[in-house]
Amino acid sequence: MIRFLFRLIGLVLLAAGFIFLIYDGTRSIAGNMVLMTTLEAAWNTLLSTGPEVYRPAVDRLGVPWLWDPVIQSVLKQPTWLILGVLGAIFMLLGRGKKKLIGYVRG
Repeated sequence: MIRFLFRLIGLVLLAAGFIFLIYDGTRSIAGNMVLMTTLEAAWNTLLSTGPEVYRPAVDRLGVPWLWDPVIQSVLKQPTWLILGVLGAIFMLLGRGKKKLIGYVRG
């Protein structure tokens, strides 16, 4: 059941990443330059609160260094890349067990 859930989440994330890839490609063709939607811009567009709202929560965890180099660099990446990587990770987590070939003891 949990593998199915991981595969479903992975498939939805991959589909969303593909949608953002097509969106960025269409904008790039129309604008005659490469245009990428960053994860931060997509977050600000889709949700009413920006990612800065969660900074105090990260600071309260006791790892203030996590926000500035790590989370900020992830938020500056293209949305399709982040969603694609997360989708691939969830798909790998949800894959079935490898079938053994031949006679294997153990």
